[in-house]
Amino acid sequence: MEKVTARTRAEELRRYLRRMDQSWSEDEGRGLLEVFVRLLPGTFGAERCSIFIVEPQTGQIVSRTGTGIEENEIVAPPHQSIVGRVITTGRPVIENDLLAVPGFHRTVDERTGFRTRSVLCVPVRRSGDDTVIGALQILNRRVGMFGDEDRELLCNVASFLARFIERERLARELYTVSRRIEQDLALRSCLCAGDELVAGSPAMRHLVEQARAVSELPVNILIRGENGTGKEVVARLIHDHSARCDGPFVPVNCASIPEPLVESELFGHEKGAFTGADRARRGRFEEAEDGTLFLDEIGDLPLAIQPKLLRVLQEGQGQRLGATGLRRYNFRVLCATHQDLRALVSEGRFREDLYYRLFSVELKLPPLRERGSDILVLAQIFLEETCRRFGKRIGGFSDDLVSLFESYPWPGNVRQLRNEVERLAAFTPEGSCAEVLSCSPELREAAGYPRATRPELRASMPVQVRCLEKEMILEALRSSGGNRDRAARELGISRQGLYKKLARYGLQDLHRWKAAIDCDSVPHAGLADGPPGSPGRGRDRT
Repeated sequence: MEKVTARTRAEELRRYLRRMDQSWSEDEGRGLLEVFVRLLPGTFGAERCSIFIVEPQTGQIVSRTGTGIEENEIVAPPHQSIVGRVITTGRPVIENDLLAVPGFHRTVDERTGFRTRSVLCVPVRRSGDDTVIGALQILNRRVGMFGDEDRELLCNVASFLARFIERERLARELYTVSRRIEQDLALRSCLCAGDELVAGSPAMRHLVEQARAVSELPVNILIRGENGTGKEVVARLIHDHSARCDGPFVPVNCASIPEPLVESELFGHEKGAFTGADRARRGRFEEAEDGTLFLDEIGDLPLAIQPKLLRVLQEGQGQRLGATGLRRYNFRVLCATHQDLRALVSEGRFREDLYYRLFSVELKLPPLRERGSDILVLAQIFLEETCRRFGKRIGGFSDDLVSLFESYPWPGNVRQLRNEVERLAAFTPEGSCAEVLSCSPELREAAGYPRATRPELRASMPVQVRCLEKEMILEALRSSGGNRDRAARELGISRQGLYKKLARYGLQDLHRWKAAIDCDSVPHAGLADGPPGSPGRGRDRT
């Protein structure tokens, strides 16, 4: 009920924001100001009128609208123009003879094909604090000269104009905020299964629809996909939306279990069943009771175990090693593999009867390279997670890095993307944007940097020194198996000095420092002296 309420509120907010977008547009805001531009020249017996505003973000003085400049935005210098002088000093200006006077108005005349003879320009002040937010000017009075009475009248008009400008500026800010919220809601709509599955691309949305359609049906399912695409995450999605969601979800990686131990791992064993079995142990089949058993990399299941698994699937019963009686099982089977099971059947490495018994439905998980619109969403999520874990603030990704992420083929899929983002978080200075130079050699090479070169040598000397120190520290940790005492001795510094440098470079959390140095062979056990309470690896998003 809570999820439905949150989703309903998000949809209501989205509908409200769309109405807000439809209620105001930049053209409508410009139209309000053009009313002044059309009316004022006739009121003052002049030829032209223009309105300038100060952009809040840049401080530039920009023409918002004006006679003859509708399609040509003018940026006025603060000191060499009449408008700039009025805005800078906050005082009105009257110039009744400009034909022989040099200045920025000459440049504008060349652009607009107009000859400015006389000008009356007054500041536009924000109500409340008298801050100058723009300027209003009229040009070339036909009869007589601009005087004090004209100045007073135009100042009164400017006070009313200020309200329109403030209202327009507020509308623009609300529009910007609404668009950001709308984009955030759109991003959130890409997150499914308790924010564990990113499904913004058409391929992933189609997969999620299929997974949810079959989740409540009592059918066995095979999930196919390349390594690192997140097959287990999809299996959890199916389990969470099934009638067995209150039961356990038991994942088993068939490729990671030594062949002599597979039967004991799946079926369990009694005390004394074999040497070293000093107590009875439940198997994974029993652990999955009333829930879901997820057999990952089912293609690597030993051929000798396959008939026993087939019996479990057909009759719902099996036997612990060393036991005399049968046990009945009640669980749903989900399987996953990156291999072609039909080819394995043809090669005699997978039983055909088990192949047809294992699943009724096959779901194909697309690789990351086919999910272009999901890449940046995933990268941003991984960056936020990593920064929280590292206690570090990173300003996002540079434009070059975004382009590289979108064009790179990602052979390691989501798992490779996560590791790459963690590396970037480790090497990017606090508060800076992640750059291509901090990527792994594979991505730098894809961006055009040869593997044999070191792009960081193009940076300044302090940056090079920091890069060298980081590399030396990580290399020492790698060669010492993660032992910081040995690493400190190898570097010729004290253990306390090493900790200070780790803190300086944001590397205190070394739970996954191997990703930062492109070393997949370092065991986690070597990091036992890491910071107390260091968080472990969460489930991969996909």
